[in-house]
Amino acid sequence: MGIIRGRVWKYGDNVNTDVIFPGKYTYTVTDPKEMASHALEDLDPQFAGQVQPGDLVVAGRNFGCGSSREQAAFCLKYAGVGAVVAKSFSRLYFRNAINAGLPVIQAPDAVEAMEAGEIVEVDLERGELRCRAGCFSFPPLPKEVLGIFEAGGLIPYTRKRLGLPPLPPDSGLPIGEGG
Repeated sequence: MGIIRGRVWKYGDNVNTDVIFPGKYTYTVTDPKEMASHALEDLDPQFAGQVQPGDLVVAGRNFGCGSSREQAAFCLKYAGVGAVVAKSFSRLYFRNAINAGLPVIQAPDAVEAMEAGEIVEVDLERGELRCRAGCFSFPPLPKEVLGIFEAGGLIPYTRKRLGLPPLPPDSGLPIGEGG
């Protein structure tokens, strides 16, 4: 996986899954483009309309707390977010993001240093994040996790490892019945 480069969208602590993907859409919205159009709408109504491929969501502690809904990870992925960088994550959100193929990075010092709107670069293989304030290290991710990101998520990664053909693009979202 190459370098992720994008603009910082910065938020605070305890950004929960109801804010990331509003619960009112959980069982009615499954189209990826429509999911992306609702990303963070209750926290930042400008986000979904202005986010660009590669942009980073940067947040404080406990990002993704709340319900277990997988859509909270998928809506950011489908919005084009390159990675989420936070001081800490809810364990379930962290795992859902990896399964969705959305890079998640825990880097408290980098979160403090980055400012909203600045352009930053993330090198997942080297475990480095570069911003105006300098270069910050984070624990490099295991090669298996990098493989999941490269494949686009756990299901495509598993299909590749099993020698199965990729799913057709219109085969639906690889999410369960979570809520």
